[in-house]
Amino acid sequence: MKKLLLFLLFSVSALGQNLDSIFIKNIYNETLVNGQSYENLRFLCKNIGPRLSGSFGAQKAVDYTKKLMESYGFDKVFLQEVMVPNWVRGAKEEAYFVDNGKKNKVAIAALGGSVATPKNGLLAEIIEVRNFKELKELGVNEIKGKVVFYNRPMDPTKINTFEAYGGAVDQRGGGASQAAQFGAIGVIVRSMNLREDDFPHTGSMRYSGGGMIPGAAISTKSANRLSASLKNNPKLKFFFKQNCETLADAPSHNVIGEILGSEKPDEIIGVGGHLDSWDLAEGAHDDGTGCMQSIEALRILKALGYKPKRTIRVVMFMNEENGLKGGTAYADEAVKKNEKHVYAIESDSGGFTPRGFGIVGNEEQINQLTSFRNLLSPYGLHEIGKGSGGADIGPLAKTGTVIIGFKPDSQRYFDYHHASNDTFESVNKRELDLGAGSMASLVYLLDNLN
Repeated sequence: MKKLLLFLLFSVSALGQNLDSIFIKNIYNETLVNGQSYENLRFLCKNIGPRLSGSFGAQKAVDYTKKLMESYGFDKVFLQEVMVPNWVRGAKEEAYFVDNGKKNKVAIAALGGSVATPKNGLLAEIIEVRNFKELKELGVNEIKGKVVFYNRPMDPTKINTFEAYGGAVDQRGGGASQAAQFGAIGVIVRSMNLREDDFPHTGSMRYSGGGMIPGAAISTKSANRLSASLKNNPKLKFFFKQNCETLADAPSHNVIGEILGSEKPDEIIGVGGHLDSWDLAEGAHDDGTGCMQSIEALRILKALGYKPKRTIRVVMFMNEENGLKGGTAYADEAVKKNEKHVYAIESDSGGFTPRGFGIVGNEEQINQLTSFRNLLSPYGLHEIGKGSGGADIGPLAKTGTVIIGFKPDSQRYFDYHHASNDTFESVNKRELDLGAGSMASLVYLLDNLN
């Protein structure tokens, strides 16, 4: 009798796994044959383009994604109001260094949130450092009245390029305030990029005491030229001019669509990306791909006639890049309405070949999701386990939500991150479709957990 019960339990489990495998196969077939995320991304990039919070482009993206989700017949599509920062770049930046009387032009881009230089630009001696410790050791006597050049590269030995990014980005985020404490009048920061090229990569900086001095990113190729010239001539002078300013906060929206659950409608599985992008390019990988994959995940399930047990909600978050106002407002509203978000998935690491999912939760939750590996590994999703989630869904963690980050291959991501080459042409259709299928498959599996 005991053996019979074990056999029946095993048979039921095997049957369930087989049905899941068949449905997941159908998910991938749908997106690989009929996928719409690539053409939707083309429209977002080419017809709308840059979408920095507070801009006309951001508002157009809100209107577009709302209409797109309505066209798919989701049960409910609505906007959630949020006030966002409104920083504008102004006229294109100019920069050069003077070496033995010769002007050498370099490629720079103002950092998000920076103040402008004086109207006619800023010209001063430049001094190179690799970290805040070196800055402190030089002190006021060496730094005062100069431009500080932060030139610590991302660590090329890190296989996970997000680790390399994390090990270098402090100089971009806090470099200006640190240098201002020692009397610097401006900062130039090596772009967060593992490749040597002439695309400066912008990104957020913050002021936290010591004075507000202008900060700009310099391309890796220009940084190497500047560093080499400084070795031969430590008294080089550097000129840069930028015209950015911060305006009053502006009204904007998160865009939300959902399919209501048939058994547990009060339990929500969220999936999303951030709709805003930096102003230098089309925001294809950061994060147009994540937005279109998230919408596609819901479209796939609806196209297959799937009736979810829980409510499946897709969210286009506003203002991840320079404030996180959308993610914070969304979580605050969830608490206010006493909503129960059981899982939240974010795609914000580019539209490259899918590798897996990173999970933020307790040991039992992580082990439960890791058990999906057998069903997902045939589609290249081997890296499923403890990891990081996403900036926009991070605030939901305080409500007990399991946070999940979609993990594509990271090796090329920082070639495009926050730079003018982050365009639609850099995205591969098949990779994008596979990512949408991966996210839809995980949503399906989570929905069927007890």
